[in-house]
Amino acid sequence: MPADPPPLKTLVLGGARSGKSAHAEQLVGDGPARYVATARRNPDDADFEHRIAAHRTRRPSTWTVVENVDLTATLRTAGPPTLIDDIGTWLTAALDAAQAWDRPRGTIDTAPLVNSVADYPGRLVLVSPEVGHGVVPATASGRLFRDELGTLNQRLAAVCDEVVFVIAGLPMKLK
Repeated sequence: MPADPPPLKTLVLGGARSGKSAHAEQLVGDGPARYVATARRNPDDADFEHRIAAHRTRRPSTWTVVENVDLTATLRTAGPPTLIDDIGTWLTAALDAAQAWDRPRGTIDTAPLVNSVADYPGRLVLVSPEVGHGVVPATASGRLFRDELGTLNQRLAAVCDEVVFVIAGLPMKLK
């Protein structure tokens, strides 16, 4: 019986500091890769700059870094294995750009991103925070983010070949 082909698209979910990014990086390997960083840098935020530096130190020198929040455009071009880290940060930037924090749910159209992931022909690893394990956020913007990201994670999971949940550095295959 032939072996199953390796997954082309993997969604890696996990909570804060769960090890999801490190696991996703292992999935991509040490060879040439494209790392898509969705974070918007803020030189005034030393803690966030330190986090970015730690991620950079961990990456192999064979990886090309793309700092881009237009994921749909990025996914129009197939290339080496591609890692997007992370979807939650991308969604935050999209909500900021649309000034949608006080708008109704569904204001951000995520269909183009989901369709781009579904249509991407190469190896793709997506990292996204799992936001459904905590308490209901006390603020409207917190609830909006949790709801929008939870829905987006479900839609991405549906189009990915594999879904992995990472907790305490331990990956669990869900799909």
